[in-house]
Amino acid sequence: MALSVETESHIYRALRTASGAAAHIVALGFTIFVAVLARPGSSLFSWHPVLMSLAFSFLMTEALLVFSPESSLLRSLSRKGRARCHWVLQLLALLCALLGLGLVILQKEQLGKAHLATWHGRAGLLAVLWAGLQCSGGVGLLYPKLLPRWPLAKLKLYHATSGLVGYLLGSASLLLGMCSLWFTATVTGGVWYLAVLCPVVTSLVIMNQVSNAYLYRKRIQP
Repeated sequence: MALSVETESHIYRALRTASGAAAHIVALGFTIFVAVLARPGSSLFSWHPVLMSLAFSFLMTEALLVFSPESSLLRSLSRKGRARCHWVLQLLALLCALLGLGLVILQKEQLGKAHLATWHGRAGLLAVLWAGLQCSGGVGLLYPKLLPRWPLAKLKLYHATSGLVGYLLGSASLLLGMCSLWFTATVTGGVWYLAVLCPVVTSLVIMNQVSNAYLYRKRIQP
């Protein structure tokens, strides 16, 4: 028997709610896992994976899930209130990423190692720079009077699309970091594969959210 449109809608909403809840848990769980693994304070480098996972796994994921109709933890706030919380979380993510980047640069300088010698380092630098541009662009959405010639709907679309690209860059940097000697020397076997799945899961949830909120809606408009 074919399902009614209303039933399909309920099932789809339930799946999105479940996937959003999973993204919250995975983002936090992955960050805690990396913190336990790195033991922050044990060395200068130990802060780098902690800060980067805090930035790109937890804070940035939560910043985007703020706008999820099904799984936002701030659904009681107005759209404007959620937008401000989103910008604050994004700014915190950027600050953590900049600090993490600065510490690994300092550590490499102390050891006399080359900078940006790996794809992980290059992707990480690009993700941090992109996050900086995104935060700057977000100011225009918080205060649209600064850009009076740009339609607000287009600004939101461009910001959401660019933000998705930046989020995927951050996730790619995390994935490449899990291929590093530091990570693979400690995490092996099934645990490694589970760790790799974490940024993949959150990326799929965020991609679905942004696509449904902006990209798909824009495509079906006449």
